[in-house]
Amino acid sequence: MDTKDKRYKAYLAILGEELVPAMGCTEPIAIAYAAAKARQTLGHLPDKVKIQASDNIIKNVKSVVVPNTGNLRGIEASAVAGIVAGDADKVLEVISCVDDQGRKEIKAFLENKKIQVEKSHSELTFDLVVTVFSGESKASVQISHYHTNIVLITKNNNILYQNQECEEIKPASLTDRSMMNVKDILEFAEILEISEVKDLLEQQIEYNTRIAVEGLKGDWGANIGSVLLDTWGDDIKIRAKAMAAAGSDARMSGCSLPVVIVSGSGNQGLTTSVPVIEYAKELGVAQDTLYRALVVSNLITIHQKTGIGRLSAYCGAVSAGVGAGAGITWLHGGRFKEVAHTIVNALATISGIVCDGAKPSCAAKIAMAVEAGMLGFYMYQKGQQFYGGDGIVKKGVENTIANIGRLGREGMRETDKEIIRMMIGDD
Repeated sequence: MDTKDKRYKAYLAILGEELVPAMGCTEPIAIAYAAAKARQTLGHLPDKVKIQASDNIIKNVKSVVVPNTGNLRGIEASAVAGIVAGDADKVLEVISCVDDQGRKEIKAFLENKKIQVEKSHSELTFDLVVTVFSGESKASVQISHYHTNIVLITKNNNILYQNQECEEIKPASLTDRSMMNVKDILEFAEILEISEVKDLLEQQIEYNTRIAVEGLKGDWGANIGSVLLDTWGDDIKIRAKAMAAAGSDARMSGCSLPVVIVSGSGNQGLTTSVPVIEYAKELGVAQDTLYRALVVSNLITIHQKTGIGRLSAYCGAVSAGVGAGAGITWLHGGRFKEVAHTIVNALATISGIVCDGAKPSCAAKIAMAVEAGMLGFYMYQKGQQFYGGDGIVKKGVENTIANIGRLGREGMRETDKEIIRMMIGDD
C-alpha cells in the first residue's frame, strides 16, 4: 500500500466519517437532531410532536440522562430539547448551547404539549422519524442506519430532501468498509502521513481525556473509575480501564462535555482511545507513535463493528476494548502477528456481553472490555494464546472477526428482541 492506493484513501475517509464530536449518548442526540431539523423545516414551534423509533433506539434512550436538560431522560425529553432549544446545524452537538431559559422552555413544552411516541414499523435496526405539527402544517425528518443519516425531509407531504436511494433506505453515503482487514489497517498505520489525521486525533485525545478526568473528579453514575482506582490502585493496567469507565459514567449521567465517537458511539470512542492514550503516557512514547496507535485502535474497532452493525444485542464496548488492546500492543512494538493474537485472545475471552441500552452499567462493561483487550496482549507476551477450534475462535484473525460479526448480527437477533421486551415491558 502507498498513499495513492485506493485503500489508503478509503481508510482516511473512514476515519473522517467516524471520528466526529457528539455531546451525550448518541441515540437521544440523534432524536434531538432530527427534532431540531423538523422544527427548522416547519419554521416555528409546533404544538404537537410524534416520534417513531425502532426498538434499538428506544432501548438506548430509555435510561440515559439527556445532557443540558436538567437531568431529564427519555425520548420525549430528547425530542423536545431539540425542538425548543436545539441548533440543527450543530448536528450531534445539537443541544450543546442550551441555557437556563432553554431548560425552562423544555420543561414547559413537555408539560403543555402533546408528544406521541410510537415504535417504528420499519425492519431497520436504526430508524427514526420525528414529525412536528402546527395547526394544518407539519414537517417530518427521517434518520436511518446511523445517527446523522437524514434520508427524508418533508413539509406538508411535499418532499424537500430525499436520499437518492431512500426508497430502499441504504446507507449509501458511507465509504465501503467491506475491504477492511487487520493486515491493511496495520500497514496503513505504518505509512500514514500524520498531517492528514492529526486534527482528528488531537480532538479525540483532548475531548475524551477531558471527560474521563471529569468522570473521576465528579459524582457521576456508579463512579466505576473511582471504584477501580480506590480498590486496586493507580497501576497503568487499572488506570487505563478506570479512565475509560469514568468518561462513560460522566456521559451516561448527563455530563455536557463532548466526546469523539467511533462507530456512532461515544462509549466506543472512549473505550478505543482513552486506554491507548494512558498507556502512551506511561510508556513515554513519541506523539507520532500515539497517533499511529490510535489509528490502529480506531480502525480495528470499526472493522469489528462493520460485521456486527451499529446497534445490536452485542455490546459495542467489547469491540472497542479489543481495539484498545490492539492499540496498546502497537505501542509496545507489536505488529501483525502480535496484534492478531491480541484480537483473537480478547474476543475469545469477552464476546457475549449483551447490550441492554445506555445507562451507568456501561462503564463497568467498558472496564471489563478494556481488561480483556489488555489480557489478550499480555497473554501473547507470555507465550499463551487461544487456538482455532476453541469455541467460536477460528484459525486466522479475519475468520474469528467474521464469526463475531455473525454472532452479533445474526446469532443474537432473538436475544436483542428479548432484551427489548424485558426493558420496555412489551410482552
